[in-house]
Amino acid sequence: MLYSKIEGEGKPLLILHGFLGMSDNWKTIGVQFSTEGFQVHLLDLRNHGRSFQSEEFSYELMAKDVYDYCIANNLEHVSIIGHSMGGKTAMLFATTYPEMIDKLIVADIGPKFYPQHHQTILAGLNAVDFAKKPSRSDVEATLSEYITDFGTRQFLMKSLYWQEPGQLAFRFNLAVFNKNLDEIGVALPDTAVYNKPTLFIRGGNSKYILDSDFEEIKKHFPSAIFETIPNAGHWLHAENPKLFHQLASSFFETN
Repeated sequence: MLYSKIEGEGKPLLILHGFLGMSDNWKTIGVQFSTEGFQVHLLDLRNHGRSFQSEEFSYELMAKDVYDYCIANNLEHVSIIGHSMGGKTAMLFATTYPEMIDKLIVADIGPKFYPQHHQTILAGLNAVDFAKKPSRSDVEATLSEYITDFGTRQFLMKSLYWQEPGQLAFRFNLAVFNKNLDEIGVALPDTAVYNKPTLFIRGGNSKYILDSDFEEIKKHFPSAIFETIPNAGHWLHAENPKLFHQLASSFFETN
């Protein structure tokens, strides 16, 4: 069963993080929604955070994990916010189990195929030698040789934890990601369709959802609505949480 942090009481809202992320990435926005009539479920997807690790890794399995979580917790008519990998998981969940969905928000990801583009990040992560018992600063120094963006390094460092005294480790299952990297970019099945209103929020500086992608998105999500957060990149919810929350709240209230 997926690990979760649950905040508040009310209508169920599931939040699904992106690749190499975890539920903590969404804590601030999750707590906000928990004060607005939602019971917020911040999930760690398989092979991430505190959830179980598995040699099997695909969107079909992650969508089924979310379904199993909803059944185990007696959740019906859930709303979902999914970012990046979590957004594609949310799209597949909605097209597979549409009767379980109330409102769907997808953050900075489309249903299309994405070619591999995490190689440099994975190279940096694989360069960390935990056998040498590095400190947190040692790990960041190694990552900085591969990953120049400070924000990206800090995002990855959130998954660093003390496995035991003196021994750091990453919470995510790096070995499985090394073997299954192609799975991250897999497209939504051609036949997958979800007809209810769906809000796609993209970062104005991000290349994940282009204007030219709108037509394909509409094939899968005929009632899609599009919003753009100016001057934000792929981590739009962290770069402009106020506007992200405003757009999401408005969609929940009016659609």
